[in-house]
Amino acid sequence: MSKRTRLMITLFFSASLAFSQTPSAAALLKQVDDNEIYKTIQYEADMIIDYNGRRFVKTMKAWARQNSDSFVEFINPEDRGTKYLKRAGRLYVYTPDIEQVTLISGHMLKESMMGSDLSYEDAIDNEGLSARYDPVLAGSASWSFNGVNRDCWILDLTAKKRTESYPKRKLWIDKQTGDLLHYELYALSGAKLKEYSLLKVQVIAGRRFPVEVEMRDLLRRGSKTTFVMRNVIMDEPIADSVFSQRNLER
Repeated sequence: MSKRTRLMITLFFSASLAFSQTPSAAALLKQVDDNEIYKTIQYEADMIIDYNGRRFVKTMKAWARQNSDSFVEFINPEDRGTKYLKRAGRLYVYTPDIEQVTLISGHMLKESMMGSDLSYEDAIDNEGLSARYDPVLAGSASWSFNGVNRDCWILDLTAKKRTESYPKRKLWIDKQTGDLLHYELYALSGAKLKEYSLLKVQVIAGRRFPVEVEMRDLLRRGSKTTFVMRNVIMDEPIADSVFSQRNLER
């Protein structure tokens, strides 16, 4: 083999390697979706709300399927019996104090869910990001995860539809693991509204899944919500009766 041939082969493989190390924006966003979209999921969780120097801990059991239907029941003493049902894009809440089911819609969807940094809109908006946003690879940067600086790809997302709650998003994706370490949510004006940070990831059903995260609503001073999941079961069948109006009112 001549030197020129060897040089051409070396250059070819070097170019191929460089290309493979810079994935497309669409491929990165699909990777995020693939990690966080499931057939079914069951879990227990604590929603820890820190607000104005006070802490509130709300404990729940939850079931969901295909990122479309979900059922949540709160079991901590202060909220015991409060239930949420999401079905066909609609969100219902059962309040035991008044023994009544309420449809949450319109402006109510933007209100805080159980006093947390998540809105009701956040809770029901589970369609994959790839279907809702156009991504652009904006470069790379580091992000501190568990005290270690991780090299990340930066994605800028622009909503495909005007009806999207957050017209712009910025994502930090770990180059090595593919974990979504951090993201920021923006208004159309460019004002930053919310921040999300990954605190802990666990391999479940062959994927790296976020089991502990932190959300901050920047319009609420001195506020953050930490969501801690445990006993997570994925892709096991869940009975239709779980996602029924009867289960909500029972």
